[in-house]
Amino acid sequence: MIPLTYKEAAAAAGSETALEGRFDSVSTDSRKIEKNSLFIALSGDRFDGHEFAASALEKGAGAVVVHKDCGLGDRQILVGNTGEALLAIAGYYRSLFNIPVVGITGSVGKTTTKEMTYMVINSKYNTLKNEGNLNNEIGVPLTLFRLEKSHEAAVIEMGMNHFGEISRITKAVRPDAAIISNIGVSHIENLGSREGILKAKLEILDGMKEDAPLILNGDDDMLCKAETGSHPVIRYGITNSSCAYKALNITSTDDETDFAVGFDGGPLGVCLPFRGRHNIYNALAAIAAGGCLGISVADAAGALKEYRTTGMRQKIVKRNGISFIEDCYNASPDSQKAALEVLGSMNQGRKIAVLGDMLELGSYSETAHTLVGEYAADNGVDILYTYGESSAATANRAKEKGVKDVRHFTDKIDLALDLANELRSGDSVLFKASRMMKFEEIIYKVFDVLGLED
Repeated sequence: MIPLTYKEAAAAAGSETALEGRFDSVSTDSRKIEKNSLFIALSGDRFDGHEFAASALEKGAGAVVVHKDCGLGDRQILVGNTGEALLAIAGYYRSLFNIPVVGITGSVGKTTTKEMTYMVINSKYNTLKNEGNLNNEIGVPLTLFRLEKSHEAAVIEMGMNHFGEISRITKAVRPDAAIISNIGVSHIENLGSREGILKAKLEILDGMKEDAPLILNGDDDMLCKAETGSHPVIRYGITNSSCAYKALNITSTDDETDFAVGFDGGPLGVCLPFRGRHNIYNALAAIAAGGCLGISVADAAGALKEYRTTGMRQKIVKRNGISFIEDCYNASPDSQKAALEVLGSMNQGRKIAVLGDMLELGSYSETAHTLVGEYAADNGVDILYTYGESSAATANRAKEKGVKDVRHFTDKIDLALDLANELRSGDSVLFKASRMMKFEEIIYKVFDVLGLED
């Protein structure tokens, strides 16, 4: 981080201070205080950083930003709201860098799209990105504070649960181009409808100049009719022939996906070292973003060939002739469908799905879990395991649609033991549920029983 003065930080947050000096890091966690840092005391439903403001100073922070008087004299910068101050100071810091920034949001696949876009842009420019899923009103500003003079570009993912969140984030990020990957039903409990979700995602425009391009999935039924004002729109897709970037001649094996990109320069081949139609969309978005920054399709394709999945996002590992598709990071009806399509396209043996509850769906939950049961049947699942209260609807619908072997469990260990006993060489097995369901515990138990390495 380039050092800032405490006075600069106070002014950015709409306050003032007489405190002299500079800070070269920002923290919202009093357990991770660095010397000469600025501690911002955030408050939430279950915590209040103001309780640790004095401790932060004792550990070496130069000043604290608070919205309650903590009795710390000129070492405290008093603001109206510390959450807003965090974004405001980060926005000021971002303004010091004249570099292109690509913003990314969407219902499903935004983190993978971010990672692919980073690979493409980093192939030409030294690029900053969010680590993991630090994509909210705390994670994004902390990411912006990691900008250094050596950075030539940034790729920033933005997530949300409610209206207004992306608007606040994008005003700090100020993207020069933005991607919206799709409009699904994630967080529909808070946003009411897919129309509401579209409205919330389009808030990304609030921080963009009028001529900044918007990159949209041209096959998404909601994004096709999105109102984007004066912003140039670049579309990508598979089925929509009017897209600027189109995937053609798609073929796949268990280990990779090949397709040609149709664009103004003529078709050019791309090889992705993993499966999934949804990943073709992610790759096309990354290629389009690269184009906005002067990166050729050929160079983008070269970068994407080196991409590898991370964490628990559709990681395929093979043990004892069994293909394990570990996709336990999160789940929605859209991502469940995509994962089941990957399972259905596997070219070997039996197809076994282990599916769990999807959260934050509100009144749409029963319908959504029922749909997943249909997706399982449509993609040729031979054995379906389900776990969780809501997933009983998935099991019931799968039976109705013709899946002959459906097993619903209320205990993870029982499920894991049954699955370990069932698996044999040649099988492909998918694990997919919302993160809170902790499906990795099932995977670890199965591996333990079978004597496999993680």
